[in-house]
Amino acid sequence: MDIRSTDLITNRTWDEIAVGDTATLVRTLTADDIRVFAAMSGDVNPAHLDAEYAKASVFHEVIAHGMWGAALISALLGTEFPGPGTIYTGQSLHFLRPVHIGDVLTVKLTAKEKVERGHRIVFDCECSNQNGEPVITGEAEVKAPTERISRPRWPVPDLIVNDRHARLAALVGLGRGLAPVSIAVAHPCDTESLKGALDAAEAGLVLPILVAPLGKLREVAAAAGLSLDGIECIDVPHSHAAAEQAVALVRAGRAEALMKGSLHTDELMHAVVAHDTGLRTARRLSHVFVMDVPTYPRRLLITDAAINIEPTLEDKADILRNAIDLARALGIATPKAAILAAVETVNPKMRATLDAAALCKMADRGQIAGAVLDGPLAFDNAISAAAAKTKGIVSPVAGEADILLVPDLESGNMLAKQLEYLADAQAAGIVLGAKVPIVLTSRADDAETRLASCVLALLLARAGKGGAGGLGRAGASLSAVPQAALDGSVE
Repeated sequence: MDIRSTDLITNRTWDEIAVGDTATLVRTLTADDIRVFAAMSGDVNPAHLDAEYAKASVFHEVIAHGMWGAALISALLGTEFPGPGTIYTGQSLHFLRPVHIGDVLTVKLTAKEKVERGHRIVFDCECSNQNGEPVITGEAEVKAPTERISRPRWPVPDLIVNDRHARLAALVGLGRGLAPVSIAVAHPCDTESLKGALDAAEAGLVLPILVAPLGKLREVAAAAGLSLDGIECIDVPHSHAAAEQAVALVRAGRAEALMKGSLHTDELMHAVVAHDTGLRTARRLSHVFVMDVPTYPRRLLITDAAINIEPTLEDKADILRNAIDLARALGIATPKAAILAAVETVNPKMRATLDAAALCKMADRGQIAGAVLDGPLAFDNAISAAAAKTKGIVSPVAGEADILLVPDLESGNMLAKQLEYLADAQAAGIVLGAKVPIVLTSRADDAETRLASCVLALLLARAGKGGAGGLGRAGASLSAVPQAALDGSVE
């Protein structure tokens, strides 16, 4: 199968070009253009990539690599004027002005001189911005084709620009200007869990209190080259005690959030759900993965993929309320929630579809507020407007989902990990429904994931959504989290 376009790319031969002939190309600079050029060239000069550095530079914002504009000259020579068959032999350029994101460059080539020997042509080159100001000037010399070439135009390759550092910086930026949240970190006794907490502290997101066997903690820090200077550490004999003491710090008001270290999930959660000494509220506990997927235009909140194995309709209502609280803390004023099932129609034999229909009616009656709900929706309809249109689905959520409510833990856990490991999604994890937000990540997660999760804890705490309504709602009707749901479900 020929995947090339039916459009043709056709050159102009040496004989067909006269002195004074011109051609132009117009291109708008995007942030992705800069990232792609950096990846291709290896030029990671902070003037092009580091907004904080660039702000203090003479340009006051990031600028394009100078050779990005020069590459547009090459593109015009190679595709149109003269086009295919052109051999670049020389170039002289003067760079007069920086190019900023959003600038519109017009590249103009003018045939200045023709030389019979070697069929050479010298072109005047000028790149100007949207204000008509020259950005690049110079000359290019080529050996022009002498035979007509006309070929199907090959489509420009699709690129997914995956700048994990920029995506993490954007998430961390949501916490900028907020007072750091005090966080009790239970047993951070491996490199990644300790580094995640310390990185979050360095970023100004958290004030960590490390609860762990002090000797072991110091060994981990020394081996990883991490400093504990200025960090409060509380010595306990083992991981069980770390979990209990971390929860006690929250109950005493010394910590506004809780963070899992290298201990097992069930160890921490047993302390959290303990009847008399835990952090329960009237809202059911649930976990949310916040996924930044390079191929999706907004963050995806996937819930519940770590706590509730087979949630009931009542459980799902609380799971949705928790996710809506988080979405709003992330700045999504009216999140769109897709309630997932295998199909988009109600089937009495498929409980997920019945639950979806009931949840949507609950939202209609005001029992679930603050979001737009739709379901049942299959995954493709939830994240692709084109897929929904093909199936004739009219939905305010299809293709624009912010929240994905999954039918059960297994489907959600597999979905989140597929996105993380196959689509290079950046993940963060948080538990809501307790008196304070709980940073709950897998022991396999790196420090970056833990740092990102701390951002969520900070946003929730400062939005007054630490748990299900904060510290004043302890109590009464939370059904016990099943033992099996705590046994390493996010491990």
